Amino acid sequence: MDHSGDIDNVFAHYQERVSGFVFDDKVASVFDDMIRRSVPGYATVLGMVHVFAEHFAQPNSNCYDLGCSLGGGTIAMLRGIKQSGCKVIAIDNSPAMLARCEQILQNEKSKTDVQLVEADVADMTFENASVVVCNYTLQFLDTTGREELIERIYEGMLPGGVLILSEKIKFENTQEQEFFTDIYHDFKRLQGYSDLEISQKRKALENVLVPDSTETHLQRLKNAGFSRIHQWFQCVNFVSFAAFK
Repeated sequence: MDHSGDIDNVFAHYQERVSGFVFDDKVASVFDDMIRRSVPGYATVLGMVHVFAEHFAQPNSNCYDLGCSLGGGTIAMLRGIKQSGCKVIAIDNSPAMLARCEQILQNEKSKTDVQLVEADVADMTFENASVVVCNYTLQFLDTTGREELIERIYEGMLPGGVLILSEKIKFENTQEQEFFTDIYHDFKRLQGYSDLEISQKRKALENVLVPDSTETHLQRLKNAGFSRIHQWFQCVNFVSFAAFK
C-alpha cells in the first residue's frame, strides 16, 4: 500500500519548546512514513485487518475505521470484504488527515461504499456493525471516555461482530517497562530516527498519547460485554486484540 507521502522529519531539527503533538497538515503529509517507522508490526496489523474483514464482515452491515488517519485500515477492509451491501465508515477528527485520505482512496477500485466522516470518535454512535477497527486511536482519547466508547462500540455491533483494537501499551512492572522502552527506541534508531527526533517526539506525545496496560484493555473489553477476546499480536510495546460479540 504505497501512499507515497514525504519522509518524516517533523522532529529532525532542534525545537526550543516542543509543543503537544497534533495531526495537522505537516504530520498528514509524512504520516505514512511516520507510522511505518514508529509502530513495529504496523504492516502486519494492516494485513490482518484485511483477513478479519474477509472472515467477519457480514452482508449489508457497516464496517468502521475509527481514527482512520490516511485510511490504511479502510483500504485493508475494502480489499478484504467479500460480502455484498457492506459500507465502510471512516472517521477522523483531523481535516488534514481526511483530505489526504480522500485523495488516497481515489486509487482504490472497490464495490464497497466508503463514507468519510469528520468527527470525534468519542461522540459517535455505531449501528449495524460487523467489523470495527480501532488502530492506535484509543490511546489518544481522554482516559475517562475510553470505557464509554468501547461500550458504545459493543452496543452498536451485530452478534458475531469483531472489534480489532490495536494500541501501544504500558507495563506495570518498572523493569519490564524500561526493557520495552529501550528496545523500542533501538527499533526507532534502526528506522533512521536520531536521538534528537526520538526525544522531541516523546516530549510532544507526553500527555497526548496515554497508553493503558494489557490488563486494563482486557478488563475494559470484558466489562463492555465482549465474550471472546484474543490478543492475536504483540511486537515490542504494541499489541492488537480481536474482541467478539
